[in-house]
Amino acid sequence: MRYAGVSASERRYLPPAVAVSVVAFALRPPRNATTGSGGLAAGETTIWVPLVRRTRAPFLGLWALPGGPTEWNETLGDTALRVLRAAVRCTPGTLEQLYSFGSVERSADAQRLVTIAYWALYGEHELDACDLGEPEPISSEGGHSQRGLPVPEPRRWDDPIPAPEAARDAADPNSADTGDDSDTNVAWFSADELPELAFDHAEIIAHALSRLRAKTEYASVAHRFLGPEFTLGQLRAVHEAVRGTPVDPANFRRQALAQGKLIDTGRYETGTPHRPARLYRFAVDPELEARSPNTQVARSR
Repeated sequence: MRYAGVSASERRYLPPAVAVSVVAFALRPPRNATTGSGGLAAGETTIWVPLVRRTRAPFLGLWALPGGPTEWNETLGDTALRVLRAAVRCTPGTLEQLYSFGSVERSADAQRLVTIAYWALYGEHELDACDLGEPEPISSEGGHSQRGLPVPEPRRWDDPIPAPEAARDAADPNSADTGDDSDTNVAWFSADELPELAFDHAEIIAHALSRLRAKTEYASVAHRFLGPEFTLGQLRAVHEAVRGTPVDPANFRRQALAQGKLIDTGRYETGTPHRPARLYRFAVDPELEARSPNTQVARSR
């Protein structure tokens, strides 16, 4: 893709810059988070992805993945966690390096940019730990919140992370911190209803979704969304959300039990108005099964 006319001589003497982008997945947005997708039908499940709205050209006003340049004293994983925490305000349960994107013409600047993409998963435990206040409606004018405060510009084009505190200081350097850190430029979208995205971020999300779907089929990645114990109905809901299509309950139950990966705990779910369902767990600890050189379990600091 070509974003700007840049001569070869301009690029020739500039070393490539390195940035990180993160695709985060969850079965639901955090409580009080701003959502950008339309309403879902009753009982419909989907995968949710957090996006950051750009506040400068190019692609002013379009949505992009959380990300940014890696600092001199950070590993790539450190950068991924930092930019994701800054946008979502909670730590994911799992973070894994996905792929590198380095097309010659993907950068909007003269300097070539290589992005190392990560993908992350948020389970119920991580979502419950998110520190979010009441959401604000998304402003229709890029670069300003509903309060009219300017959002500081990013240091470079790749995935700006708005800083509400800095925006308040820029508007009034002498103002006191009110403690209100609502972020109008971050919102969660259904993976089935993504808006127009900046740069090649649609390609990055598609690649991450493909990886998630593949791992859901052959690995116990659903554990990251559900926790150690779950019902077959909850497990089926994960598969439906990841695939984006309904799954026949009877066939799913038969196939899930026939694989030998699930163990009946002998316990039942509680607090339901209907007949309680059996609780299962994975026969192999997903913590060990999912571990690879590129996978890390993100811990809160």
